[in-house]
Amino acid sequence: MKEKKGVKLDHISKIYKDPKTGKDFYAVNNISLDIKPGTFVTLLGPSGCGKTTTLRMIAGFESPDAGEIYIGDEAINELTPNKRDTAMVFQSYALFPHYNVFDNVAYGLHLRKLPESEIYERVMKMLDLVELTGMENRLTNQLSGGQQQRVALARALVVEPSVLLFDEPLSNLDAKLRVSMRSEIRRIQQKVGITAIYVTHDQAEAMSISDQIIIMNKGIVEQIGTPQETYYSPKSAFVADFIGQANFIEGHVKHDGVVETGNIEFECNTNGLDTGSPCKIVCRPEGVFIGDEGLLPCEIVYSCFMGAYQNYHVKVGDGIVKIEDYNPKNKKIYQVGDKAYLSFERNTVYAL
Repeated sequence: MKEKKGVKLDHISKIYKDPKTGKDFYAVNNISLDIKPGTFVTLLGPSGCGKTTTLRMIAGFESPDAGEIYIGDEAINELTPNKRDTAMVFQSYALFPHYNVFDNVAYGLHLRKLPESEIYERVMKMLDLVELTGMENRLTNQLSGGQQQRVALARALVVEPSVLLFDEPLSNLDAKLRVSMRSEIRRIQQKVGITAIYVTHDQAEAMSISDQIIIMNKGIVEQIGTPQETYYSPKSAFVADFIGQANFIEGHVKHDGVVETGNIEFECNTNGLDTGSPCKIVCRPEGVFIGDEGLLPCEIVYSCFMGAYQNYHVKVGDGIVKIEDYNPKNKKIYQVGDKAYLSFERNTVYAL
């Protein structure tokens, strides 16, 4: 069995020239990552944050201006893409339309001049893994988008790389198919045990498939953590706002474990902030409770039934707080203009 390898980025930077201003800017600015063998890691962030540039430097399609990239213990900066122990699954699939499914998957093996019997065995095994057995003679233009993506995945895996790279592979699929395909990608990655690095701007996608999420913003890494860590313990307002939805209430730290807003005190995680320091009180929509009694008075400015939950926007002071009140069928439904109160669970509220 092939040894699993991780990926290490040691103080990597990439500089581009802005075509409008002519000035240099950092697309990636001095980032260091240590991706463990066999893990599924997602680079997540908005457009222009540096995630795709980072992936392309690992693949060899871009060269870093500073720093070193390692696969296992091997420095790979000087290696061309075809000499690196990686394979890429592209957003556009990049399949050969005049080849059938079998020949698309076998392409990399033919380049390596493997015996025909071994090629056949490996391709058929891979088609079974991606659940395309029986379709090997079809042309790729006769396949659905999801099936084409499975062919692209099989073609990448059949050459047995140590690291599998994904460049927003599901962005061309419809919403329902994206959900099923991301589950399939995760299933296959876990079964093969390969190290995977996945680029997306879709937070739900990242949360559903990742062992670790690397959140990037303006060329730097804002936070690295499990989906639970990045959601429940964001280290910055950017992360809190980018992962899921978040409410921000202005306040200050009364003392350790207690914040104050509008002369009302309540407990929350103050993250070591100094007593008296101003802060943003962060709470998730599903962690806010609305009722006739509570801590913070509010006025309902939006009320909408969403099936599993009632979606409220309420005015608190000069700000708006969003609430997802689940299982609303047997609860009081507040209408626009109603007065109510908000309360919170301590472990769902934190200060930044």
